[in-house]
Amino acid sequence: MINVALSDDHEIVRNGIKMLLELDSEINVIWEASDGEETLKKVSAQKPHVLIADIRMPIKNGLEVAQSLKGIQEIKVILLTMHNESEYIMKSLEYGADGYLLKDTSKSELIKAIKMVNAGQKYYSGDISNTIINSFNPNATESLPNVERKDFALTKREKQILELIYEGVGNKEIADQLGKSIRTIETHRFNIMKKLGVNNITELLRKVDAENIIKPT
Repeated sequence: MINVALSDDHEIVRNGIKMLLELDSEINVIWEASDGEETLKKVSAQKPHVLIADIRMPIKNGLEVAQSLKGIQEIKVILLTMHNESEYIMKSLEYGADGYLLKDTSKSELIKAIKMVNAGQKYYSGDISNTIINSFNPNATESLPNVERKDFALTKREKQILELIYEGVGNKEIADQLGKSIRTIETHRFNIMKKLGVNNITELLRKVDAENIIKPT
C-alpha cells in the first residue's frame, strides 16, 4: 500500500484528488494539509510514502516544502500545479522534487506518477519534460568527439525520433514533421525507451548524454 498525503490550500481540489486516488486499491490517502507549514508538521507526525503538493500555498510554498524534505529519502514529493513556467520546473529539480505534473493531467497519469516515484524513479509529464530537455546543452557531446557511440540496435527512424525528442520536440510536432500519426510516434518512443532501458524522459536524457548516443550537429 502506498501512503499518500495531499497538500493544497483549496479543499475542493484536495477532495477531488482524494476521491480519484482512493479508487486505486494500492493507494491510501493518510492525511491532508492546507499550507506548507501544516504539511511539515504532519510529516513529522506521520510520514507518507508520497506527498502531492501544490506550488502556490500560504506560509510555505510547495517548492519550499520539497526543499525541506529533500534529505528524507523515504518521502517522495510530486508537485501538482497549474504553473508550467520553466522557472518553477527547474527550481523543482533543484529543490529535490521527484515529479512535476500539471493539474490538467489525467487520473491514470497521476496514479502512474505516484507509483513510479514511490519505486524510486522520477516522473515529469510530456510538456514538462520538454522544458527540462531544453535546459540541457545540445552540444554537450562536442567535447567528446572520439568517444564510441552506441546505437542500442536503434533503427534509422528511431534515431531520427530520438534526436527530435532530445531537442525538445513534442510528439505532435514530430508526427507533423515526419508525416506520421501521433500513435505511431508514441509507439516509436516506447520502443526507444525500452531499448535504452529507461523508464522516463529524465532517465532518457541522462542515458543519451552518458552513452554519447546522438551525434552532435
